[in-house]
Amino acid sequence: MESLPHPSQARTEPLILARELSFTVAGAAGPVNILRGVDLAIGAGETVGLIGPSGSGKTSLLMLLAGLERASAGTVQIAGQDLGALDEDGLARFRRDHLGIVFQAFHLVPTMTALENVAVPLEFAGRADAFERAAAALAAVGLGHRGGHYPSQLSGGEQQRVALARATVAEPALLLADEPTGNLDRATGARVMDLLFDLQARRGSTLVLITHDPALAARCGRLLHMEDGRIIEG
Repeated sequence: MESLPHPSQARTEPLILARELSFTVAGAAGPVNILRGVDLAIGAGETVGLIGPSGSGKTSLLMLLAGLERASAGTVQIAGQDLGALDEDGLARFRRDHLGIVFQAFHLVPTMTALENVAVPLEFAGRADAFERAAAALAAVGLGHRGGHYPSQLSGGEQQRVALARATVAEPALLLADEPTGNLDRATGARVMDLLFDLQARRGSTLVLITHDPALAARCGRLLHMEDGRIIEG
């Protein structure tokens, strides 16, 4: 698979392009339309906030952009790559090489140290310098001294910083974040978000962020407001 252009390179097409994107799931009373014909274009290096009420389709849209769910109709392209054309192994490789994802839950492997958790995507990619780069990523989020600790030995804020280090260790073109401060107190969440925006700015990545926090949404360069499975503003 060809590598994505570096985010600093000029691009004439959007990094993210979705057309007539729909997502339908089976419900007890019949099909439930989660997304209804979403059109979306996001340029390289943009910071975009997804806002809207619970159940409006924000997380489902993020899952489709990550290739963690498949669209019922329409297309998703990331830097020209049609995600619908990839099989599950291809999607996994694409995520490993080009995407960083941060969820509200930290999703750290409990039997691995912080350093091992961060190194995992690089190890899967066959990088000989996986642990060296993982150590540098931990240092970048202020946890260079905690690499030998297991998730159970870390606070919630520390665990989310480890998750941030893991998401950014491969310097992905695209960062996706779903309520990354939802399990943290306000002060800790603010520090984590400072780190996320700092990492995004230093590496020129595109950031798509789901949040219910107006102050956090205001830090994004553009807001997309979703309601009832559609983007109604942005």
